[in-house]
Amino acid sequence: MKPLIEIVTPAPQGSLHGNRITALRWQDFLGELGFRVVVTESWSGDDPAVLVALHAYRSHSSMMEFHRHHPDKPIVLILTGTDLYRDMAVHGEALDSMEIADQLIVLQSAALDSIPPHLRHKAQVIYQSVTVDIPQSIPEPDFQVVVIGHLRDEKDPFCIARCLPLMPLDSKIGVLHLGMAMNEQMEREAKGYNETLERYQWIGEVSHADTLKMLSRSRLMVISSRMEGGAHVVSEAIALGIPVIASDIPGNRGLLGDDYLGYYPVSNEAALASLLYRAETMPDFYAALKKQIDIRKNLISPERELQSIRHLMCQLIKA
Repeated sequence: MKPLIEIVTPAPQGSLHGNRITALRWQDFLGELGFRVVVTESWSGDDPAVLVALHAYRSHSSMMEFHRHHPDKPIVLILTGTDLYRDMAVHGEALDSMEIADQLIVLQSAALDSIPPHLRHKAQVIYQSVTVDIPQSIPEPDFQVVVIGHLRDEKDPFCIARCLPLMPLDSKIGVLHLGMAMNEQMEREAKGYNETLERYQWIGEVSHADTLKMLSRSRLMVISSRMEGGAHVVSEAIALGIPVIASDIPGNRGLLGDDYLGYYPVSNEAALASLLYRAETMPDFYAALKKQIDIRKNLISPERELQSIRHLMCQLIKA
């Protein structure tokens, strides 16, 4: 019988949260490698050959219970942005999870610097791959900018809205904001900007397929997060060849590179407005961003991620 792998993610079934998308992609790859795979929100009590857990803090109880019942079975922990850039400092459970895991996986290279030195020997980078099978889209006639991500504080979701009144009057930039409001306050703010800013449109949550279509028709994507483990939407922009304007945080640098030209200081709407206008009005700058994005495509190939996961499982399952 094929070995069983259980993937635990706190993101519920049917959600578009990054953790759920990562879990489902790993399920597909592991299935392709010949494993039986189940995805759960907490450990099922079953006896898999390997437990793969996403989120050190929120999957802590599942990891501890599994380790207590199966101390000799390997655990893989995929670290999220909140693990790396918030929870390790305030929740001891996150560090406990990292201690008992046999392998730590991060989604971009800069994350390695955030892992405690005594644990780095069991950490490795596996870049998230993207397969896009939508036809090449014709960009919208105006300079469409898209922001993709659920509306929560870690994303600084309204930096884009705060920057629009600072744009020069001749700018043709229009913003599509995709993502579900995660609380009532975020929803009120989004609706308020929707009503008061002519060039801002909050769409809310849309399907993954429609998200990719809107991204492919855009001239730029903005990711304004205060913390990220390695946002899948950045990998999707790379796959589609869409330049990115990004907050200057390790999670973005680890995907886009330290020499990338499109960074602005976190939460600095004036700097964001300046970069957006520069990309809109200076063809050479826009072309340089696009060239840097295209160079990163080899990092997010499905073949590369598949081989990385194959190598990981070969390390853990000696048979």
